[in-house]
Order: sequence, then C-alpha cells, then structure tokens
Amino acid sequence: MNYEELAFVNQQLAGMLKSGIPLEGALDQLSKNMRHGRFRTELEALRLDLTKGIPLVEALKARKLPEFYIRMLTLGAQTNDLPGVLVLVADYYQRANLVWMRLKGLMIYPAIVVVIALGLSVFLASLVGKLAWETGGGDIFESGPAGYVPGLIARAWVPTFLLLALSGIAAAIILMPACRRALRWRLPGFRENSLTNLAAMVSLMLKSGSNLGAALDMTQSLETGTPAGKEIGNWKRRLSSGKTDFREIAQPSPIFPPLFLWLIAQGGEDLSAGFKRAAEVYYGRALYRIELLLYAALPVSILMLGLLIIAQFLPLMGAVTYVMDTLGSMGG
Repeated sequence: MNYEELAFVNQQLAGMLKSGIPLEGALDQLSKNMRHGRFRTELEALRLDLTKGIPLVEALKARKLPEFYIRMLTLGAQTNDLPGVLVLVADYYQRANLVWMRLKGLMIYPAIVVVIALGLSVFLASLVGKLAWETGGGDIFESGPAGYVPGLIARAWVPTFLLLALSGIAAAIILMPACRRALRWRLPGFRENSLTNLAAMVSLMLKSGSNLGAALDMTQSLETGTPAGKEIGNWKRRLSSGKTDFREIAQPSPIFPPLFLWLIAQGGEDLSAGFKRAAEVYYGRALYRIELLLYAALPVSILMLGLLIIAQFLPLMGAVTYVMDTLGSMGG
C-alpha cells in the first residue's frame, strides 16, 4: 500500500478521534474522500464490521492490511490510546514514504538510460543491417570475404541482446520478493533505510506497550527470508536464554553494524528511546547515501550510454569504411 496515503489517513483519523468522533464515523468520512483502491476497500470493510458490533481487535484480523499496521492498531486498542498510536504510525509511514520516494528517484536514471539505450541500440543495429544488405543491391558486400555481412550484422546486434539480457535479469530480481528482500539489506541507501524502518518499528511497539520479545517476534515475521530475519532470530534466542542487557542480546554482525547497536544500547533500560535514536541517526544516513548516489547516477548513466553508442557505431563505421574502400578500388 502507498506509504503516503497510509500516513495521511492515520493523521486524519487520529485528529478525528481526538475531537470525539467515533471510529466508525471517522472511517466513513475518510473512505468517502479516498481514491478507489485496496486501502479504501479494506477501511470500508473495517467500518462495516465495527457497525455490526465486532470489536476492533477481532475486525482487524479479517482485514488485508499491512501486518505491522494491524499490530499497532491492536496495541492502540488494547492500551486505550488509539489516537496516540495512530499519530506514531502516521509519523513512521511519513518518514518511510520520504525515503522511499528518494530511492525511487534514484532508480529513475538507470531506467531512463535503459529505455533510451534500447531504442538507440535497435536503431543503430537496424541501420547497419540495412546498409549491409541494400548498399549497391548487396553486390559490394557480396564481393567481400565470406560471411562478412552476417558477421557485421551479428556484431551490431550484440550490444542490443546484451542490454536486453541485463534488463531481463534486473527485472527478474526486482519482481522476485526473495531477491528484493535480500538485496535491500546489502545495497547502499537501501540498507540504511531498512535499518531505519526496523528501529522505528521496534521503537513504536515498545512505546505502545509491547515487550521486547513480542517486538522481535513481529520484526522477524516481517523480515522472513532476509539476513536481518536470521540475525533477529539469534537475538530472540539470547533473550530467551535469560540475557537482559541489550549489548549481550545483540552483537555486531555484517547486517547490524556496531554503531547501530551502540545507539540502541545507549537507551539503557528505555530501549524504546534507544531504538528511536538509532532510527533517527540512520534516517539521516539513508538520506545522505541516497543523495550521493543520486549525484553519481547521472554521470555514470551518461557514461554507460556513451560506451554503448561507441560499441554500436564501430560496426556501422566498419561497414561505411568497407563500402568506401570497395568503391574506391572499383573506381581505380
């Protein structure tokens, strides 16, 4: 679901509840002004369940909403502080949306270059083939070495097929959830964003009344199949063995850097404050890394496009040179 929409709806919903509007009425007013989509459908279904007298905790279980969102609303209902929890959730999704928008902006440059490169590559390869077969009715090239024309055309299409193959691999990685989950914990910018979201998530749950064990259970379930999920499993095992000091529960690893764990540990007994501080620091680091990558993406993309043009112009210039040499020898 759209993070921006989640943030906006929760801000509005919290304000309505604080002003004394019942939850059913607030959901009704909000859903009427939302665009049609999955989120609106789920909120309307939630409102209908509430009007039937179904408790909020039970009604949430039947809804296809983000697992973390359901968990936070459940905690808000159990602690009788739903407006306060909604404000925290809105802040969480607003920050997540800001970073995600910048990350999507980072991916725009490569996408634009790929589209332009593919179009240019097909044009140049087609131009080489047309020149090879149509110049002089093919007589000029036919007088050359055996296999010259097929070899020329093949070399012209190599960059196109290579680009298509790389694009296909990249698309497969993006479309495969397991690959996305693994890569976002390893790529610069994405990794800092993942650390920010994890720390903010645990901080919100602890602040809303959840204990560390339950917060880690929720986090691990959301990080299933990722390197972070495996490491959090180690945290849970140390916690269940009786360790209470966070420095003993969480140890530095390739996934969770020492600074991240040190910031959390500085919260002492107030782990919620420690996780919040880690989220704030790594939020700034994520924005910084993304800005650096954005500045680097444009020149790198232009360089790659230039190399592709050169690679495809070589067969074209070879064909033109061959034609000119052949015509010159004929004239001589």
